[in-house]
Amino acid sequence: MSGQTNQRIDPKRLWDSLMDMARFGATPKGGVRRLTLTDIDRQGRDHFRAQCEAAGLTVRVDEIGNMFARRPGRDPARLPVLMGSHLDSQPSGGKFDGALGVIAGLEVMRSLNDLGIATEAPIELVNWTDEEGSRFGHSLMGSGVWAGVYSRDKAYALPDIEGVTVEQALDSIGYRGVEPARPFPADAYFELHIEQGPILEREGKPIGIVTGAQAQVWYDAVATGQDSHAGTTPPSARRDALVCAARIIDLVDRMMRARGEDGRGTVGQLHVAPNSRNVVPGEVRFSVEFRHPDGAEVARIAEEFPREAAAIAASCGIDWNLTELFQIPPQPFDPACVDLVRQATKKLGLSAREIVSGAGHDAVYVARHVPTAMIFTPCKDGLSHNEAESIEPEEAAAGTQVLFEAVLARANRSL
Repeated sequence: MSGQTNQRIDPKRLWDSLMDMARFGATPKGGVRRLTLTDIDRQGRDHFRAQCEAAGLTVRVDEIGNMFARRPGRDPARLPVLMGSHLDSQPSGGKFDGALGVIAGLEVMRSLNDLGIATEAPIELVNWTDEEGSRFGHSLMGSGVWAGVYSRDKAYALPDIEGVTVEQALDSIGYRGVEPARPFPADAYFELHIEQGPILEREGKPIGIVTGAQAQVWYDAVATGQDSHAGTTPPSARRDALVCAARIIDLVDRMMRARGEDGRGTVGQLHVAPNSRNVVPGEVRFSVEFRHPDGAEVARIAEEFPREAAAIAASCGIDWNLTELFQIPPQPFDPACVDLVRQATKKLGLSAREIVSGAGHDAVYVARHVPTAMIFTPCKDGLSHNEAESIEPEEAAAGTQVLFEAVLARANRSL
């Protein structure tokens, strides 16, 4: 990495810290299973807190479990510059999804200490609670409550598959803080993340300058028919919920492909009951989501899909219930913050391209209240939400150096 600066992060310390965090919830295949608000998550949080405090940061926790680690600035009246991501993972996740942004932020703080740099504005590093949504079924939970997208009480009442609520889980691991989970004045927010897609790797670009995130709509679906004997129930008497679900899943795929390479449509969860090989399924519960860079296109999908899915269910003689969980409009990021990322890549001599995020990130909700930008690094084969997720040490270092430059420039900007 060439560039016009001698203010460098420590690439080895960064990588060692990433591998250190990966111990918490490590899986045999090399990934992590660090589900939110579990004891493994608590261990990771405790480790993160200890590392922050060792770096001289003051850590506080809000009532949804979001963690904020503060480094003071010369001017305590200045609004803080935020950076961060999340430490929770998918059930079979990788080492870098989310954790890269948190550990990179810690490396920024440590490097500022090493270099003896006192910033004008305070800097805060954030670990957002439950970005993944893999345990309680509601992604971006911590940042969503903080941003006022949905209420704390709604989040507290969400149960996991064993009936444990978010409120109970927070208490069980000791991470229900006393500070209100709501927006506070901040000057900017920067989030470093792996791309989770193949574009940067295909183009040989070490940095993605993220200009915004695409629109999304998510649903929970329930198809209800009737359990019956697989050997004695003729076609005319069957109310097969799984056949109905399969036809609706095909509808999701067809609607996605009709929108070309920008289309996204996924059914990622499927629960079949009674799930016996010689019983016609009587109930299927499944998730549905659509994404597209164009908010108008997602709005059209949100109009078409419920109508067409209901028609399929009626033709199958199945009772149908579809609940829209949320609809997120496209979120452009702040031009001035994006430009700081752009300037950092040029200063460091790094090749970069501008890109729209295909995934949802905490930055999407934070951007509703705070000027925001994101930085992407490549991941091997674009693979994420998978134990084989992989990045190179030099890619992590490049992204972290860009984060360092952008955060430092914002924290020292002239007002």
